[in-house]
Amino acid sequence: MSLKNSASVVLFLILCCFIPVSSVKGKVSEKEIVLAQVQKFFDALAARSPDAARFVVLAEGCSFSVREENGQTILKNSSLKEFMEGLASVRDDLLERMWAPKVFCHERIAVVWTSYDFHRNRQFSHCGVDAFTLIKTEQGWKIASIVYTVEKNGCPESPLGPVEKIGS
Repeated sequence: MSLKNSASVVLFLILCCFIPVSSVKGKVSEKEIVLAQVQKFFDALAARSPDAARFVVLAEGCSFSVREENGQTILKNSSLKEFMEGLASVRDDLLERMWAPKVFCHERIAVVWTSYDFHRNRQFSHCGVDAFTLIKTEQGWKIASIVYTVEKNGCPESPLGPVEKIGS
């Protein structure tokens, strides 16, 4: 093999090694897409926008909250359709922030489990854990259910730091 041919082979092998790596770097994973849908849900909540919420939730879905009051477990449930319809009437500034999410995907279902804190009118309200289930539809990933705890006491300090002014 001539020097010119061996240089071509080496160049070809180098390109083969780098092309797949560079194309993988630009690809967004299913887990990242699922997590982005959950963030869009939080954004719709902050914007109090039923239209924005419709893009990320299934109206047929449901929501459950779990809280402790006076030693009793209080469960509250609603449909995601009711949630979306109620957003337009909310007058308070709302902010929900998540951290340390764990995302599990398998074919057309996904689960996001994450710690969160919730602020109303720039004031801390509560913290807890959110568990979102999502289904991959023809329109993309949609939230099918949300189950979350509402904890008023014993909340850890958020690693996200203090809340900046909301809406200003």
